[in-house]
Amino acid sequence: MVLAFICFLLFAGGLTSSLEIQDDLGKQLNSNQSYTELSDGNTTSYNMTDYNNQTSDKRPDETGTKCRYWDVLDYLNLTKSNDMLTMSRPTRHYKIASGVYIEMRMYAILDVREADQSFMSYIWIYMEWENDFLSWDEEDFCGISEVVIPRESLWMPDVIIEEMTEKDKNVQSPFLKVHNYGVIEYRDDKFVISTCKMKIFNFPFDIQSCNITFRSILYSDKELIFYMKNNDELITEESNKNIRMQYEWKFLNMSVTRKKVQYFYTNQTVVVYTITMKRKSALYVVNFLLPVLFFLSLDFASLLMPTGGGDKISFKITVLLAVTVMQLILIEILPFTSSKIPLIVIYCIGIFALMLFSLLETIFLNYLMTKDSSSLEGKRESDKLQIIKASSTASTCDELTDQTASMCKGGSSSQLFLAMEKVSDELREIKKIVLDKESEEKKDGYWTRVAKKIDKIFSIIYVLAAILFLSVVFSVWLSKPSLPK
Repeated sequence: MVLAFICFLLFAGGLTSSLEIQDDLGKQLNSNQSYTELSDGNTTSYNMTDYNNQTSDKRPDETGTKCRYWDVLDYLNLTKSNDMLTMSRPTRHYKIASGVYIEMRMYAILDVREADQSFMSYIWIYMEWENDFLSWDEEDFCGISEVVIPRESLWMPDVIIEEMTEKDKNVQSPFLKVHNYGVIEYRDDKFVISTCKMKIFNFPFDIQSCNITFRSILYSDKELIFYMKNNDELITEESNKNIRMQYEWKFLNMSVTRKKVQYFYTNQTVVVYTITMKRKSALYVVNFLLPVLFFLSLDFASLLMPTGGGDKISFKITVLLAVTVMQLILIEILPFTSSKIPLIVIYCIGIFALMLFSLLETIFLNYLMTKDSSSLEGKRESDKLQIIKASSTASTCDELTDQTASMCKGGSSSQLFLAMEKVSDELREIKKIVLDKESEEKKDGYWTRVAKKIDKIFSIIYVLAAILFLSVVFSVWLSKPSLPK
């Protein structure tokens, strides 16, 4: 009886709880219906069921076991060290050469130093090569077509830049990308300081070409062959799009060639990228060429100064020293190893030589005029002696006139006339000497006349020679220079 009563209570409690749950579910359903009715008036409605259906399509197949990158790496035996993939070329037969596709793009021209013939640039490098032991069907791994792995996990070609003189301090790209069809992809950027043989004859209106050569350190052309994009216009256009800085240079074009070379009795294939650039010469024209030309103009203006005296010589020496200072500045720019004298050096030396000849001519003319003035001083001394002699004679005549006057008192008129005539003759002689002296002082001496003629002829020749020299130099400068090979 007691047992039957307990069973009745349990049945009644379960029925009550089930009714409460149904009642709660009904309330929740009514609230969802009311929320849907409220959201029908808006442009969008929220439906949890639809969201679950959509996200279920994007979720990976959790029932599968090969939808992770790790599954691909495990399939390729890359989850642990594999000496076969790291220690030797990934080919099925040793006679099959490994092909490496290489591509370079210019990102920045940082500096071109003429003094030590170096080229500083920042480049992007892209390489691809095949690995015969790494491939998979992407359908077996939920569509995974590529994986990224550390570069230490696989063999890489030992590619270097031949012209590089300093080790790149940037951290190398640490990863490789493996494609399902067996191609390995590697990307890196490098700060390159390389040698560049420069032709600076037309400096600062020069065009330079610098090479960046990619080659293998050890592999011969029977083991490693390079391939590249052969369209020079396309790679120039791509570099023009990517380049961000050009310093004082303007990037013109980039070409690529492949050739075979021999290093240490080993034939190798190398890829040579040639970067051609033109110097922006406006700064050098304003800061160097025009000042030197202005100094030459000042030397032209000194031709209008009087030849006699030391002021003209001092002025010319000052201008000549200014040109010497400009030459010292030029020495710091140009390399010492240049086999051909640059045109800007010829320009400076030519102007320096013209101004030097002008200074020597001025010194020579001053010497001639000094020689003429010394002869004039000698004549002046002789004239002074004649005047002194004439004055002494005049005083003697005065004494005679006094005596004759006393004699006249005694009655001798003829003697008085003779004395007066002698005095007048002496006075006329003194007057003639003074007039001749004044005329000679106004008239140039012989050497002064010669110096003036030489100065006039030299001035004409000097100006014509300077104009001819500058015309030849600037015509060569402004002519279209040939691209260096």
